[in-house]
Amino acid sequence: MSREAIATPDAPAAVGPYSQAIVANGFVFVAGQLGVIPETKQFAGSTVAEQTDQALKNIAAILAAAECSMQNVVKVTVLLADIGSFAEMNTVYATYFPDEPPARAAFAVKDLPLGGLVEIEAIAATL
Repeated sequence: MSREAIATPDAPAAVGPYSQAIVANGFVFVAGQLGVIPETKQFAGSTVAEQTDQALKNIAAILAAAECSMQNVVKVTVLLADIGSFAEMNTVYATYFPDEPPARAAFAVKDLPLGGLVEIEAIAATL
């Protein structure tokens, strides 16, 4: 099995013992991304829409470092601090996947790291 860790300064650094992404056997497994701006280490804003947009920008930057793009994404998991914000997240999310969106699951969770409102992880195929 081939395995390579991906790290880019264009996305927030890992805040624990994990990699931003791992490339293995034709897939890129992107760790959960919060809506944190890499340069400031602060949330992009106080709304689910702002944090969703930044989380997806972070995913796109990590995928670019792995020589992929959002078009390569085949599966996404969205974690929400409040399921009531599903529609707000979905509106932003749809702009990143306008055609043939990937498979997806979305869950409400009790808490997210750093008090985030949304966390998103992705799996992409290396085509």
